[in-house]
Amino acid sequence: MNIRAIGWGCVYDRDYSFRADLEKGEYLFLLARTDICFFIDGKKILMPEDSMIIYDDSKTAGYCTADEHLICDWICFDAKGDAEFIELAENEFNTPSICSDSVFISHLVQNIMVEFYSMNSRRIKMIDAMMKTLLMKAAGSGMRRDGMQSSAEPHYGVLIELREKIYRNPQKKWNVDLMAAEVNMSRSYFQHVYREAFGVSCITDVISGKIEKAKEILSETGCTVSQVAAICGYDNEEHFMRQFKKIVGVTPTGYRKKI
Repeated sequence: MNIRAIGWGCVYDRDYSFRADLEKGEYLFLLARTDICFFIDGKKILMPEDSMIIYDDSKTAGYCTADEHLICDWICFDAKGDAEFIELAENEFNTPSICSDSVFISHLVQNIMVEFYSMNSRRIKMIDAMMKTLLMKAAGSGMRRDGMQSSAEPHYGVLIELREKIYRNPQKKWNVDLMAAEVNMSRSYFQHVYREAFGVSCITDVISGKIEKAKEILSETGCTVSQVAAICGYDNEEHFMRQFKKIVGVTPTGYRKKI
């Protein structure tokens, strides 16, 4: 996903009004920490604090202050290549809803903004993971209105922290028991909620983290394939090479030659 612009804890005075002129394929997520007035195709909808919305390009959209001031978090983004995650939140587009976990959502937007402005070499991967979590939370809001609730929902905070730790530490010998212990869950329950939260198994994510780190090292350093394997936590160079080719489509050496 590509972030076009982002704001966290933005404060606007009375009479502030904003029109969202979204380009084709753009989306605007907004979480209001105060009362807010949404505009959707000319219709005015007054909503209380902790309301959120995702605008797409199909509507004439905007918002304004509803009281003395407005405080909100927002992200303008496109989702090229991530259609499946957009589909998750499709029913939420242009429909204000009350967010039952606004503190977590606001904290997530803050973390996305920190990564967006950082020089971290893994910023794109981290932003992508957090944006997908954000969309899944928005989809969860829709389910709550229907009286349904995801079993992963109460654990999003600790799960996203664990996922970040996995990607930051690909050299660690991650296994299901270790990861479950990190979040204080049973093995079977952890595997269930992790897949429900991120759409992949925890072991698949561990491997993805290793391969992404390997690609980064191959493109930015002169380390040998053996050294790359060791840095990414592989005890066996041949196993690393097989796994890399299976996921990336070329060998580590072939990947380096292509970049």
